[in-house]
Amino acid sequence: MAADLTTIGFDADDTLWQNETFFRLTQERFTALLADYAERTHLEERLLAAERRNLGHYGFGIKGFVLSMIETAIEVTDHKVPASVIAELLAAGQEMLRHPIELLPHAREVVAELSAAHRLVLITKGDLLDQERKLAQSGLGEMFHAVEIVSDKTIATYHSAFGRHGDGPERAMMVGNSMKSDVRPALDAGAWGVFVPHGLTWVLEHAETPSDHVRFHELPDLGALPALVAALSE
Repeated sequence: MAADLTTIGFDADDTLWQNETFFRLTQERFTALLADYAERTHLEERLLAAERRNLGHYGFGIKGFVLSMIETAIEVTDHKVPASVIAELLAAGQEMLRHPIELLPHAREVVAELSAAHRLVLITKGDLLDQERKLAQSGLGEMFHAVEIVSDKTIATYHSAFGRHGDGPERAMMVGNSMKSDVRPALDAGAWGVFVPHGLTWVLEHAETPSDHVRFHELPDLGALPALVAALSE
């Protein structure tokens, strides 16, 4: 029964606050710095390949992204990349790590409203220090019952998180902008999966939409979430 919903999990990056926008801006800087060595499309393809290849080494987040940019710069220049370009890439990464949080529309009011009657769990992946910094700056931290910063989001992740901080995935909902990380594994774990698209989503977070799944819902923005929760409880 939908009325048994007790726990709501939220993704962080590009669900509660902006994130991918800053990656895209830095990638533009990367392609501009290396424009003398390769075309933009080729650079983007090589960088994406490096990111995909390095996920198992560095995980998700800014630091892995910067290391992948440096690796790609070395490769496409045949080890001739100027030290000044490496310095620029490092500076770009540091700027990303210092960038102030920009909450997405409706994030604060929706989290505040739903926290009154549900246990909220922030489930996010990426670099521990960076995610902790962003949560602290967001001002939303005190509204969450628990915070899980994980290396990846899998079926086991949701079984574990909703088991420890709720009544199991069957009585939980996961809300996020990634079909691959937030929705599909949560559904497979037995939870509701709510997709809230963001205008910019990393290509490695794309996955097929489970349109025929009884527990899948898609919303235009976070502002529609309280009404969905209320409707499921009727």
